[in-house]
Amino acid sequence: MKLAIGNDHVAVEMKKEIKAYLEQKGMEVIDVGTDSTDRFHYPISGYKVGKLVASGEVDGGVLICGTGVGISLAANKVKGIRACVCSEPYTARLSKRHNNSNIIAFGARVIGIETAKMIVDEWLAAKYEGGRHQLRIDMISEIENTGSLAAAKEK
Repeated sequence: MKLAIGNDHVAVEMKKEIKAYLEQKGMEVIDVGTDSTDRFHYPISGYKVGKLVASGEVDGGVLICGTGVGISLAANKVKGIRACVCSEPYTARLSKRHNNSNIIAFGARVIGIETAKMIVDEWLAAKYEGGRHQLRIDMISEIENTGSLAAAKEK
């Protein structure tokens, strides 16, 4: 499996630990984040990871900033990206099973490294269930592609 990882200046140490953790599991990790604690704008990493995932160059992505929110918002602006912020393993698992998330994000100021590892493990182990969830993914794609949702007019 090949993953992209990105971060801002707040999350340098956590990124390094998560990258090493993934590599120890035999994964190839493309690092597009910063290794400097000098101010770095998280949209850059969010965008780069989003583009790598959306293009199919990697199988998924991991994003880390102070909260995970800003960097995931940037990634979610890339067409085809479903980046989810998770602060515990259960949400990470369900983000993949129900939402077919292709990027996981978390905050270096919110969780510790062991929780981050558990989140990554649950997300990687989970499989998209499809079925009843696919309609919702299709609806999200419709909003992304057209800026509207036909189903909303029915209500």
